[in-house]
Amino acid sequence: MRACKKTICCYTASVLFIISFLGLWAVSVSSFLLLQPIVESTYYLSAAAKGFGPEKKAARINKPKKLEEGSKKVKGTTYNKAEQAKALEDLAAASAKTVLGRAVALSNNSELPSSREDALFWEMIPSLIVSKFPSASDTDLKRVADFLTHTLNPTLPKDDNEPPNEWRPTQELHAYMPGVGLPRVPFLDTSKLALCRLLEENYETILQEYRALVEDGKEDRFQSVTSLNYEAGWKTLVLFYNGHRIPKFPYHLCPVTTRILETVPIGGRIAGFNRQAPNSGIPLHTDGNNMWLTCQMGIQIPQGDDKAYIRVGPETRYWSNGKCLLYDTTFVHETRNDSLEEERIVLHVDFFNTLSMSDLEIKVMQYIYEIREKFLKAEGSTKVEAQIL
Repeated sequence: MRACKKTICCYTASVLFIISFLGLWAVSVSSFLLLQPIVESTYYLSAAAKGFGPEKKAARINKPKKLEEGSKKVKGTTYNKAEQAKALEDLAAASAKTVLGRAVALSNNSELPSSREDALFWEMIPSLIVSKFPSASDTDLKRVADFLTHTLNPTLPKDDNEPPNEWRPTQELHAYMPGVGLPRVPFLDTSKLALCRLLEENYETILQEYRALVEDGKEDRFQSVTSLNYEAGWKTLVLFYNGHRIPKFPYHLCPVTTRILETVPIGGRIAGFNRQAPNSGIPLHTDGNNMWLTCQMGIQIPQGDDKAYIRVGPETRYWSNGKCLLYDTTFVHETRNDSLEEERIVLHVDFFNTLSMSDLEIKVMQYIYEIREKFLKAEGSTKVEAQIL
């Protein structure tokens, strides 16, 4: 019985956070639960919202629970269970006919995520996106639908019909949108991106802001954020987690850095100042997301022209103070700081590929990442290093 209750609570948390994103009704989740028991409301709403899949069970009409003593009704909120269920069914029916709904419905069931909660998440995505972006057409969302197809069918080819490249193992891509960033090259021209110009123009200010954060003295903000970092001498002073600001972080100490980074749609798990210890490096790896680009600017680079470098695919570039490198981490890459005494500091940001993706595609993907993160938190995956997608 305890195990059953735990499963129900976990499942309920995952579904209810998704319901709260629909924004179709002026109700709060806590108020909505007054209408019917948690388990039945969870099952019925999830079944109605997905609109495709197992045959839906009929939901019993239950009287609203009485308000607990001392609690208050939400002003201006009227509940009509039948109308609410009908609205969900209409939304599901409409989204099932879209390019997104067809992509999910036609995916190979044998390759769907194994857990019931994870499968539910992806099946609800078409309804969520249709409600969030009602004016988006199938043409606008074609590549997002392709992203869903590849996410639900991870063994599909991810080569964009490009010839095989030993430096770019496409089988390791875990987040893939066809047609983005073609043709693929290890390093990109920094002059094509306003972000690089802004960073370089404000290098001295950013350097001072970095020093202010380090000298703040309240805590050591550097941390290892992935398994690669732990033994590789790489730590990060994190400014953004998963594209959003960190509660209670002293952004007043780095206003220019923050403002410039927020000129791009930040992606990835972290953005911030990366520290590489003397005589250390990160081994060869790939980041596996073809929708992102990575920009790094040298903040404090060891003296000498050949002490600190990054190799992306077959190409090697050296960091310089106040200069940016722009590269594609779907290529295998590694870093090295050969200085025996000096640390290497760079400002690092992953962001959605504004050179190749439309504004709508980026906003939709940001939305998917946002609700995916909340879903994982509801499931108990709250670690910084947890991969969102």
